[in-house]
Amino acid sequence: MKSQELFENKFVVYIITLIRLITVIPYKCVMIIVRSIAELGNFSSSNHPNGKEHYSCEYGSVKYYIYCGIAGMISCGVTHTTVVPLDLIKCRLQVKPQKYVNFINAFKVTIAEEGILGLSKGWAPTLIGYSLQGLGKFGFYEVFKIFYGGILGEENAYVYRTLLYLLSSASAEFFADIALAPWEATKVRIQTQDNWASTLRQGLPKLYAEEGLWGFYKGIVPLWLRQIPYTMMKFACFERTVEALYKYVVPKPREQCTKTEQLGVTFIAGYIAGIFCAIVSHPADTIVSKLNNEKGLGLFDAVRRVGFAGLWKGLGPRIFMIGTLTALQWFIYDTAKVLFALPRPPPPQPPNTVQKRYGFTSDKGPLILDLNVKS
Repeated sequence: MKSQELFENKFVVYIITLIRLITVIPYKCVMIIVRSIAELGNFSSSNHPNGKEHYSCEYGSVKYYIYCGIAGMISCGVTHTTVVPLDLIKCRLQVKPQKYVNFINAFKVTIAEEGILGLSKGWAPTLIGYSLQGLGKFGFYEVFKIFYGGILGEENAYVYRTLLYLLSSASAEFFADIALAPWEATKVRIQTQDNWASTLRQGLPKLYAEEGLWGFYKGIVPLWLRQIPYTMMKFACFERTVEALYKYVVPKPREQCTKTEQLGVTFIAGYIAGIFCAIVSHPADTIVSKLNNEKGLGLFDAVRRVGFAGLWKGLGPRIFMIGTLTALQWFIYDTAKVLFALPRPPPPQPPNTVQKRYGFTSDKGPLILDLNVKS
């Protein structure tokens, strides 16, 4: 697909417009990035002359998992670093509500005290930590989805596919957070403690000197409580939203859509999933920020000190941040998979045994078919 054809595609026009509305990326930058993706991906040339699509590896192979992990690393590292200013304001609203009254006020106070560059504090641990987390999250998700699917069997893997997505994403995030925790702890200290440290080079050894190895992992439990529900919602909601969009919104089957149209669906589904992710995980996110901000503070003490209302402080900025973040993550992740020429699994289809038992064909089966199908 040529660049001009790409920009005439209505799905791409919608995506570019949405990116311009929800990010601070200049319009020219958005156009350059999308044009570069079009030329680099060469979306119409992935087919051989014989009409068969060419892939760089087999689905479920070790190479496939590695490429998925790299795509996830790029996706999470880039997006989380891009929204560091929003993350910084969100953390300060959570841990210092007396000083930072609201979202706008927190921006004004931060810029007045630290200058415009103060909004970028914590970018280095964010880039490293979330790159490692993305590597584990997306890579292991693909591993566990195939592994658990094999245990369940073809029929149960379809019937209980929402459960399959939830289990796979939870398992992947458990390990991904172990890699993230030290960098998250350092980032929160840099962003919220006055005169503690301004760079990763200062903060990492200082945290270790003050609290030892435990200082890096004292927030691991609330981090799991934040990230695992978030990731379960992120993957399960995304998978089912994509399924619903192709079934009820997109006017043609997925296999007939161009890759750019598929990426458009990916972005929309990712944003919808991101809104639910933010709501589900926000209370635990507040506790993570509080624990990493105050030395010696325990989990239950942090909950009591924050209070119920305080658990939801900063939810508005986080919905905006996580919605944008999740949509861009899925878009970048799927784009990277296209550029890596990775095989894409087909949309969930009921096996022949399910079709015969419940009397429907693959294109007319109900979208919601989970725990209630067994008689």
